[in-house]
Amino acid sequence: MLAVAAIAVAFGQRLDACTGITLKTSGGCTVTARTIEWGASDLAKYYVAVPAGKTQYSMLPGGAQGMAFTAKYSYVGLSVEQPEFVMEGVNEKGLGAGLFYFPNYGGYEALTDQTKSNSISDFQLVSYILGSCATVDEVKDMVLSTHVHGIDPRASTVHWRFTEQSGRQIVLEIIGGKCIFYENELGVLTNSPSFDWQMTNLNNYVNLAPGTVPSKTIDRLKMTSFGAGSAGLGLPGDVTPPSRFVRAAFFQSTAPVMDNTTDAAVLAFHIMNNFDIPVGIDNGEGESPAGVQSATQITIVTDLSGRRVFFRTMNNSTIRCLDLGNADLKKMKYISERVDPVQAEPIENIKI
Repeated sequence: MLAVAAIAVAFGQRLDACTGITLKTSGGCTVTARTIEWGASDLAKYYVAVPAGKTQYSMLPGGAQGMAFTAKYSYVGLSVEQPEFVMEGVNEKGLGAGLFYFPNYGGYEALTDQTKSNSISDFQLVSYILGSCATVDEVKDMVLSTHVHGIDPRASTVHWRFTEQSGRQIVLEIIGGKCIFYENELGVLTNSPSFDWQMTNLNNYVNLAPGTVPSKTIDRLKMTSFGAGSAGLGLPGDVTPPSRFVRAAFFQSTAPVMDNTTDAAVLAFHIMNNFDIPVGIDNGEGESPAGVQSATQITIVTDLSGRRVFFRTMNNSTIRCLDLGNADLKKMKYISERVDPVQAEPIENIKI
């Protein structure tokens, strides 16, 4: 198998970044959104459709084959490097799942001969959960009854978020071999440090507010904002995970509430534009950026009630949709297709 080499190359280097938000419609429907960053090369990207009854196998370090797991529920999603490595998806029950990088803080339990018959690799946990669970409580039970191992020690550790159609969302982090679940009432997730630290850090930005600060007079000096948005002065603009977490929380909390999930999905894409990371920003002086267009390689928005996954890539800004909600699940077949070619698509000339 190519899994170990692919993961080590793809996720063991720089810019292990992801940013996620959650929006609600006026009717209570839930839409999640996230980015996937990787600045060293053009990741292989796949969309997958997995029908109920499809059997897959957990990958073990060194390329060996582990336990078999068969999907109880159909699901669709986006994968990177290999179709088995689903990064984000939704199943027929409206459960969404996503994998986010968590470098230097996570720590899985060691894989042993005794546990490998009931172990799932970290980069296959999304597939395993989407095929098996309908609720967040079922996710917890499934994770606690399964051993999660790293597919390659050179790769970044990860953490996960799982979201019900109701909007209830949890974050899973594995630290020191122990599973830690957080109720994510905010709906935001980035990367390291741990989720509880990120939530505590938000208190440093309690002063932030939408809108514009009114004019103010000190003695005889009248001071006026240079432009709109001055109540948000101090919002961090760098691309570190803590700063992206704060920005995501601010933009999410100030977003208008839309009436339907399609409008909410469009709004989510606009919000996620704020988290596009240009190639080169992570290079030191004298280092050349990689020959890719953007570190933000995929942006994904998921409509949980509609069972729809929208996505665009750095090579193609057209929003495409995997519509599980309107699929005939009884006739559904396994699909795994490359999303984009390695090279960027040419810009179409418009005659004027």
